[in-house]
Amino acid sequence: ATYWNCMPELAIPLWFKVAYTAFVLYVMAVWWKHYGWTNFLWFSDIAFIGAVPAMWLESAALASVLTVAVLIPELLWNVDYALRLALRRRITGLTDYMFEPDRLLLLRGLSLFHVPLPLVLIWMVGAYGYDAQVGLPGAIALAAVVLPWSRILSTPDKNINWTYGLGATRVPWAGWLFVPLLFIGFVLFVFVPTDAFLRLVWPGAL
Repeated sequence: ATYWNCMPELAIPLWFKVAYTAFVLYVMAVWWKHYGWTNFLWFSDIAFIGAVPAMWLESAALASVLTVAVLIPELLWNVDYALRLALRRRITGLTDYMFEPDRLLLLRGLSLFHVPLPLVLIWMVGAYGYDAQVGLPGAIALAAVVLPWSRILSTPDKNINWTYGLGATRVPWAGWLFVPLLFIGFVLFVFVPTDAFLRLVWPGAL
């Protein structure tokens, strides 16, 4: 089998697919107007948008790649945001933009898509199965393409996918050095652990 133990009882209903798709299209229109198309290079946006075809195609492969690529960062975003709200002080800087008073409330509100996104991704994997042959290699291939372009098309101010430094910290290294190291970091500390977790939760024979 190319995927493991899908759960038909977790099937995503039509109404949710329609509502999610409409919301994604609205967010994309707002993002394009205020941030420009390069904002869609963020891994979180790729997963947020990519979940639409994954749902409609009921694709275990696409759902698996997106989940491996962003599940850990999305969970960290949620933890950082929750702690920032609870403690009223800066934690990691990951969600600093959510508390910038000069940023439109609409933009900050729409960025709350990060909150349900991990649940949506896990729901898709539960419904369609985890494709263990594609999940990890697909995420690695995605990062190999997206990270260099994020550096090329981004600026230190936008810092898309942290290709100029982690969080608010800017690394004074050349892109040819930092981006490969960042890529290795994503593979070792994000993709591989997520793949191992999904294999554990959805065990089965290849």
